[in-house]
Amino acid sequence: MANSIDDLFDCLDETPEVVDNIAEKEFIDKANIADKILFDSESRGIKREYEEEKEENQKKSKVEDDVQVDDINFDEFKERIVVHTIDTIEACTHEVAYPPGQTYIPLQPHKGEPAKKYAFALDPFQKESILCVDNNQSVLVSAHTSAGKTVVAEYAVALSLKNKQRVIYTTPIKALSNQKYREFYDEFKDVGLVTGDVTINPSASCLIMTTEILRNMLYRGSEIMREVGWVIFDEIHYMRDKERGVVWEETLILLPHNVHFVFLSATIPNATTIPNASQFAEWVAHIHQQPCHVVYTDFRPTPLQHFIFPAGGQGIHMVVDETGTFKDENFNTAMACLQSVGDASKGDTRGRKGGFGNKDPANSDIFKMVKMIMERDFAPVIVFSFSKKDCEQIVTFLRCFSKKDCELYATQMTKLDFNTTAEKQLVDEVFSNAMDVLNEDDRRLPQVENLLPLLRRGIGIHHGGLLPILKETIEILFGEGLIKALFATETFSMGLNMPARTVLFTGVRKFDGSDYRWLTSGEYIQMSGRAGRRGLDDKGIVILMVDEKVPPAAGRDIVKGLPDPINSAFHLTYNMVLNLLRVEEINPEFMLERSFYQFQNQAAIPGLYENYQTKLEDYNKTYIEKEDVIAVYYDIREELNTLGKEFRTYITKSEYLLPFLQPGRLVKIKNNEDEYDWGAVINFKKILENAPGGRKGRANPALGSVKIQVDLLLHVVTDPSSQDTDVIPKPCINNQHGEVEVVAVDSALITHISSVRLYVPNDLRSKDNRRGMFKAIKEVKKRFPEGPPLLDPLKDMKINDDKFVDIVKKIEILEKKMYSHPLHKDPNLNTLYSTYEKKVVVKNELADAKSKLEAAKSVLQLDELKCRKRILRRMGFCTNTDVILMKGRVACELSSADELLITELIFNGVFQQLSSAQACALLSCFVCDEKSNQFPKLSEELSGPLRQMQDLARRIAKVSTECKFPLDEDSYVERFKPFLMDIVFSWCNGSTFSDLCQMTDIFEGSIIRAMRRLEELLRQMVQASKTIGNTDLEDKFNNAIKLIKRDIIFASSLYL
Repeated sequence: MANSIDDLFDCLDETPEVVDNIAEKEFIDKANIADKILFDSESRGIKREYEEEKEENQKKSKVEDDVQVDDINFDEFKERIVVHTIDTIEACTHEVAYPPGQTYIPLQPHKGEPAKKYAFALDPFQKESILCVDNNQSVLVSAHTSAGKTVVAEYAVALSLKNKQRVIYTTPIKALSNQKYREFYDEFKDVGLVTGDVTINPSASCLIMTTEILRNMLYRGSEIMREVGWVIFDEIHYMRDKERGVVWEETLILLPHNVHFVFLSATIPNATTIPNASQFAEWVAHIHQQPCHVVYTDFRPTPLQHFIFPAGGQGIHMVVDETGTFKDENFNTAMACLQSVGDASKGDTRGRKGGFGNKDPANSDIFKMVKMIMERDFAPVIVFSFSKKDCEQIVTFLRCFSKKDCELYATQMTKLDFNTTAEKQLVDEVFSNAMDVLNEDDRRLPQVENLLPLLRRGIGIHHGGLLPILKETIEILFGEGLIKALFATETFSMGLNMPARTVLFTGVRKFDGSDYRWLTSGEYIQMSGRAGRRGLDDKGIVILMVDEKVPPAAGRDIVKGLPDPINSAFHLTYNMVLNLLRVEEINPEFMLERSFYQFQNQAAIPGLYENYQTKLEDYNKTYIEKEDVIAVYYDIREELNTLGKEFRTYITKSEYLLPFLQPGRLVKIKNNEDEYDWGAVINFKKILENAPGGRKGRANPALGSVKIQVDLLLHVVTDPSSQDTDVIPKPCINNQHGEVEVVAVDSALITHISSVRLYVPNDLRSKDNRRGMFKAIKEVKKRFPEGPPLLDPLKDMKINDDKFVDIVKKIEILEKKMYSHPLHKDPNLNTLYSTYEKKVVVKNELADAKSKLEAAKSVLQLDELKCRKRILRRMGFCTNTDVILMKGRVACELSSADELLITELIFNGVFQQLSSAQACALLSCFVCDEKSNQFPKLSEELSGPLRQMQDLARRIAKVSTECKFPLDEDSYVERFKPFLMDIVFSWCNGSTFSDLCQMTDIFEGSIIRAMRRLEELLRQMVQASKTIGNTDLEDKFNNAIKLIKRDIIFASSLYL
């Protein structure tokens, strides 16, 4: 065996003569710092005296309570809103928040004829909610999807009509407004619709509109509001949306006190679990000085069973039964199946274990699941996917961008046929009638022609990239039971009353606009709530497909977690500030003070102050002898720690590291606090992070960030019970028993790179071969007692960066300081250092507690408001006394795009020199939120205006930064995407929609959505032109509206 170990050294290369070469040894010592650095730390330091008096030391280490609390009335925060719990029958909770100074009066039973009678017995939560409405008191109704919340809204509408009042029903999206209009029109007749692009019967007693429309009406002081008695907010939990949530807050704050509210939500936590629903009601009671009730039920008319399907598994596992009981044993079994799938990755010749993984079993698994659902008569099923492309790739290739695997799966899927001959005829009839509104050319669009064969088989698709008329057709077919398997994105779960028997999730990761993350429990609750049709199914079925990447804790939290709370997403906008400056009775400070954002922070003050006092007491009672001396030593080590991380960042950069990742190279890694012994490089590959669909794959820098994954042979502790294959096994320490495994790690974990290389056997699946390599590593350690020689970062790795050289010099200086410090050889060093380290943690916690308390005391975002006002004054939108000027009045008209930049374009005469088609093309940059892989080749007539717009954008960014409100120039300019400019220009010049589709890879539905937003912006541009009295511009934008408002892009909704 000794001979075979020696044979492994045949591949030794680049090994300097370490023993004889003093200079080399000195550098190795320097490089060894990198290892110590990761454990050591940082110096800010001025040297202090070693000995000091104990009393003086104690005095210096104390922190005074410098938070001013004289201006805080703690009783006000504890008692300003009184919450009463009202007795109800089982399966329903009822609370009411009363503003201070108002006496609680119990709800009075309704006398006389009710405003609306129902042909069915009402559920307890419906009775409680309707009682609130009958008493003219606002109510928040939180119940599961399909539980019957709309009953309460209908009653509020009926009561308003009975009392000759007007009522407004708001929704978050136009599609939901259209659907609600159809439902309410069939019920009440006296119903109108206002969504921006469509206005029907605006003088009706009941108006359906989006929340943005209501907000704009309030800013303009619409006369309609004088007659409104009730406002109904559907999907009120949308208020937490980070982009549009602020609109809900603005609207609620601006509504008059005499209006009452009905709030509907399926996903607000119960007050008995997280007191968030009550907190929202308290806020409404606070700003409108009226009681607000919370009626909550977790009762499901149709109970749900939740299952997990492990990727590559052979069956599903029930993890939550219809009573809501979590099945731990079944859950663990499902996770064990995932582990066994993960272990299969050891089957390659390099014996890899754990790590990133590249498998994509979704296609065959989804096919298997849909087939099983149909065979067991669990249809109809909604299959939720989290990207438009995934949706279509799962079903078929509706677009020419499809890949081979997509085509293969499409062929498999089209083998399934779920409709009878009679049902196929009905599908043909409905589809034909719906498409009658299109011209001949639009009916031949690939998306239209390719969809019908799927629909005839009972298979549908629903996502934002579909043509709106196709989405509505699919909704109608699904509602009529003619689609048995619907593949949809999560937008289908919002508001639309489209329940199914089964809901299937194709994954547990989604892209939230900035990163891929696990599905939240609130999102899962919202979508899974579509399962189970009231009166049709005895139970609903939810199946969650998970792959080997999901940690068990995350999986458990998704299926059994709590709903997401409503947290304020309030943020200032220039349109808000200018509109509030224009209105005499209120100002921007008024909006800030009354926001839910401010309310939530101020409500936390008592708890924050108590936390601050506790941390202050903890800090001051910790006495450490020689504290000042330890502080200097601690700072040195902290500085070394920081520099060490920078050192490691350089040596692990791909341009320096990759040439030395040959098989057999000895390296060391550190993962968090775990330091590993020497291991050998087996292989490496580039891995794409944040790839579309949340999957990792071979690197393509255009699609995401690239990381280097290194397969290392390491001596590790294996844990057979571990279910998380992403976790790197722990290192073996102190003669601990372990195994020699090939583990995939991130290259950023590498701390040392040796010049020694070993021979690597061809097949490392053999345990004997892995152990043989490990013995060779131990032999290297014997030959080099001070550690294997390291690569010289300057000479060998050629890191000639000046900053890196400076880092090495700083490390040398700080090491000398550390070694010469009196404490370095103190026998009690470890104890003293550990105690001081704990005190530093408490000090940081104290600083954080103080910061949070100070922030809660202040009016939040007030500094930002001052900066925004400063910018508006600099740019001529208002005066120094906050009197709004003409530019400001123009900006007030622009609520659907960047008001500052468009106003600057108007006043700089950019639109004056453009044709209507050019103006449309330029404005498309403000409404395009889709990315394209194809950058448009713009002619000079379009690229010229684009450059002018970008120059003005940079000027705004510069002024913003000068006014102490930093705005990155490049990021700001990139907000305005030119991907639709040539498309819009062509459309204005008479091109067909099929021509547009040939020009881009953007989805058809996304093009139409952008065009409709553009039409809304053009109407605002008409109003802006009227404000400045420029009839030429007014005519130009009116003409632009005529140019784009035609054919399929503005085809009428099937609901209208």
